[in-house]
Amino acid sequence: MFIDEIKIFARAGHGGKGCVAFRRESHVPKGGPSGGDGGRGGHVILEACHDINNLIAQFYKPRLHAQNGEPGMGKDMSGHSGKDLIIKVPCGTLVWRVPTPVKDIVETPIDNEFENEGFEDFDEDDLDEAQDEEGVMRQAGAAQALEIDLANEPEEESETEEVAPPKPKTKIPDTKQLVVDMVEDGQQFVLCDGGRGGQGNIHFTTARRQAPRIAQPGEPGDEGEYWFELRILAQIGLVGYPNAGKSTLLTAVSRARPKVAPYPFTTLHPQMGIMEFHDYTRLTVCDIPGIIEGAHMNVGLGHAFLRHINRCKALVILLDMAGTDDREPWDDYEQLLSELSLYDEGLLDRPRFIAANKMDEEAATEKLETFKNKYPELDVLPMSAAFDVGTEEFKLKSRAAVEKMIAEEAATAQAEAAQLEAETAQAEADAAAAAEHDAEEALRETPPDQPTPADAPKSETTD
Repeated sequence: MFIDEIKIFARAGHGGKGCVAFRRESHVPKGGPSGGDGGRGGHVILEACHDINNLIAQFYKPRLHAQNGEPGMGKDMSGHSGKDLIIKVPCGTLVWRVPTPVKDIVETPIDNEFENEGFEDFDEDDLDEAQDEEGVMRQAGAAQALEIDLANEPEEESETEEVAPPKPKTKIPDTKQLVVDMVEDGQQFVLCDGGRGGQGNIHFTTARRQAPRIAQPGEPGDEGEYWFELRILAQIGLVGYPNAGKSTLLTAVSRARPKVAPYPFTTLHPQMGIMEFHDYTRLTVCDIPGIIEGAHMNVGLGHAFLRHINRCKALVILLDMAGTDDREPWDDYEQLLSELSLYDEGLLDRPRFIAANKMDEEAATEKLETFKNKYPELDVLPMSAAFDVGTEEFKLKSRAAVEKMIAEEAATAQAEAAQLEAETAQAEADAAAAAEHDAEEALRETPPDQPTPADAPKSETTD
């Protein structure tokens, strides 16, 4: 089972309460207070781990409770701190904080008409009808209800307005707040801080109160509801219609063995593969389930898996050039670009190329020529993944696309750093010019008979 979204409840450990105790030993009169402090509550810590590929552990244990701190003891002994709860999540997990809904308590005054005499003689079976301007008020015992005949209501004039298309339905609430993005292996983040332990009565001793019988309770630990969303970290994303050959291609270029069958929607969750090169370079390939028309609106498997290509540095549009499912490859190409654009326009700005699969079929050659005539500017790679034809060229093109994206990101980061440095230098120059201008204005406003601070006589010091 593949789990990439899960709602959990996390609570850190509560701090232990302080102790009220006094030192009692023989030959030690009035030993004084000796209550120790309570222990700190355990933290809830998230740790990114590259050995995990989904959130199945949180699916079976959605409530994460850290250990509470132990209370303080006598003889000035502090309680043990609670053990931290370390939760391992896969790299690429986004943590969203979900606000807990607060129900407003509305007090509705009850107008009881039977608070006077005669209430005990009222029969619940007797119904009294009171005509009202809006309808009929019916009463049964102490209960009241207003009956309105909707058939007599005036019809409202319907205005013809353009209805906006519905937004994609997501499981994450709109009021979500991003907490952290777990990207690097070994990265840790304290999701909930443990409560501080209370102080014992030894801390409340004063000259006037030498035997305090008070201590602090432990502070409660942080808690809240969170939404874990996994976005797989991969360099190459395979995008295509169902039964286009994505799983077959992943099997040909890597050691991954996804399920391959001659029917659509064989892949029900993302599959990962590693492409290896002769210079020991590796690239991660992500195969997501097939995209159909309306995927951005959650049709089919929808955007439940489209988010996994958000982190990909390059995209491969895999087309069934033979049209085995009675679809034309150019129509598939237009529909795939449309779905990607409607889901996230930034996906079209990334490097991509076209992989024309199933070239071993008879109709593929003719349709490939038609496709090239329709889109002469596109880079099309003919291949047949089932027979390992064109797989080496696919690896080289994928590597070139990833390197291009990495170079663009480095150039963008360098340009932003240079722009920030230029803005900082300009701000410093403006501040120096403003300070110089203020000094000149102050010098001009000084009266001529009053000596300037530079010309003021120095005070003589006497021995």
